[in-house]
Amino acid sequence: MASTGIPSLDNLLGSDGYPDRSTILIVGPPGIGKEALGYWFTHSGLVQSDFTLYVTRLSSKEVLQDTRAFGVDFSSKVPFWYSSDSAPTKFNVNDMASLSYNIKDILKKNENRRTRITVDVLSSLLMLNPPDTIYKFLTQLFDEVKRYDSILLATLEEGMHPPNVLAAMQQLFDGVVELRLYEEGLRVLPLLRIRKMRGVPPQPGYYNFAFSKAGMELSPYVK
Repeated sequence: MASTGIPSLDNLLGSDGYPDRSTILIVGPPGIGKEALGYWFTHSGLVQSDFTLYVTRLSSKEVLQDTRAFGVDFSSKVPFWYSSDSAPTKFNVNDMASLSYNIKDILKKNENRRTRITVDVLSSLLMLNPPDTIYKFLTQLFDEVKRYDSILLATLEEGMHPPNVLAAMQQLFDGVVELRLYEEGLRVLPLLRIRKMRGVPPQPGYYNFAFSKAGMELSPYVK
């Protein structure tokens, strides 16, 4: 198991975090904080001396600016960037072949240590390619990820894709963490649910969550 970087989420998953050799999907509407789960997951890997890869269509400077808002500090250790400003290889959302090759190459070069891969480009890829192409790409990539001591965590924007595409994407991943906003009278509550997680018993309930400089805090949702 690998810590999520969020103690309360580790506890929810059985004290240990995400399963080894697994693929995790964080799904939710824009602005709810999906990327923050990727930041803490990445930071936890750096603290534990895992090799960490961060794949983003943004520049590394933009991501670092956002991480500071959530109290995540990459000043002493930083992930290996595959971004719009990374060198010598820059991320190009129109070049899935290079994306696949670079991830596989990194896995092979770091086969003797745990690798964590955080990806926030799935929605961009789905906007530019037929869904079937993305399903095939992910299936092949996941087979490679699971050959090594590695975990891949990806984020996906809810509301940007048809329901059947969203359902298919959730089916492909070993674990799905859902974030959503629930209107309760005049209040809007952010809720988290573990839709599924390999090796973890079904947990149908929702949990309130809140962000702070210390991380993310979860508490059972009571209507």
